Amino acid sequence: MTALHRALLHRPPRMPSDLGVQRTIMAADRTLMSWIRTALSMLSFGFTIYKFLSTIAQTAPLEHPRSPQQVGLFLTALGTACMVFGTITYWVTLRDLQKTERFRIGRPVLWIGVIISVAGVTLFYTIIRRAV
Repeated sequence: MTALHRALLHRPPRMPSDLGVQRTIMAADRTLMSWIRTALSMLSFGFTIYKFLSTIAQTAPLEHPRSPQQVGLFLTALGTACMVFGTITYWVTLRDLQKTERFRIGRPVLWIGVIISVAGVTLFYTIIRRAV
């Protein structure tokens, strides 16, 4: 038997056998998905408002010329913070559940949360770089 076969045989199952733990994991999945929806809304609104107000500022002078960057930064920071906190909370929940029974933590919704967190940080950095 090769090392790969031994590793595959000793992998923890995808889901725990306890139905209560499975329901809790699925509830945590749904909660993280709602965090993702909220964060994506804030990130997209932040970027859209930033671009819209920047376009208006180019055609007509604004009373507060830095307001597009400030509004965009605020919403982008809020969306990124929501995504990071939601992902951390999800991770902690899964780690706590794993104390009762071993299962694989690498779930698709977790990877999506991490990717959107990185995208939010990148968008925030991009707006800051353009504002300076």
